[in-house]
Amino acid sequence: MQNIPSVKIGLVAVSRDCFPESLSVNRRKALISAYEKKYGGEGVYECPICIVESEIHLGQALVEIKKHGCNALVVYLGNFGPEISETLLAKHFDGPCMFIAAAEESGDDLVGGRGDAYCGMLNASYNLKLREIKAYIPENPVGDAQDCADRIHEFIPIARALVGLKNLKIISFGPRPLNFLACNAPIKRLYDLGVEIEENSELDLFEAFHQHAGDPRIPGIAKEMAQESLRYRRTWRRSWARATRSPKY
Repeated sequence: MQNIPSVKIGLVAVSRDCFPESLSVNRRKALISAYEKKYGGEGVYECPICIVESEIHLGQALVEIKKHGCNALVVYLGNFGPEISETLLAKHFDGPCMFIAAAEESGDDLVGGRGDAYCGMLNASYNLKLREIKAYIPENPVGDAQDCADRIHEFIPIARALVGLKNLKIISFGPRPLNFLACNAPIKRLYDLGVEIEENSELDLFEAFHQHAGDPRIPGIAKEMAQESLRYRRTWRRSWARATRSPKY
């Protein structure tokens, strides 16, 4: 059984109307190009709509990325960025979201091509907190096209975990009967993550055990569960090995 969710990221660039829209668009194109060269073209959709201080653009971008099956979002500040529209985009998108921003390419851009995306990133962070919107901001959210391509690639497993948690349902067994949640305070944090949980009584499990005595399906299901558990343990060991080799550890 394969129940690890796949992730498709929608990349949406934003711009303020006091900056040329082309600056954000060109930086978005450079970012997509860098990502495709480093990691391939799968899993990231370049939204053609650049949000320029308009809730109309916001609605159009949401429709566009949902139409293309995106279940994760990257908001890319090619310049300062419209604080209302960009944070509302994260609010109304039903999935994990990350904010990143473009660094200035060179000192030659400080007049015509200056974008002030670094300052915009600070303001975006502040506005996300004002609205109590949960969004992922990496440790180094501002960079050139190569840097931001790396940030998107690093966001994929984070988004996958969040998507998986949101659609996860845990079936557990304990002393309480089904639908008796009043004494089950520890599940609060699971609900905060979007996880659904159903606790069944141990007596229900005991009864089901007797009702299914001799069921010919049990050996096959037990074997499948053992194989799946082994695969997950191997995957976890590989992930842990890669993580511990990382310089940040």
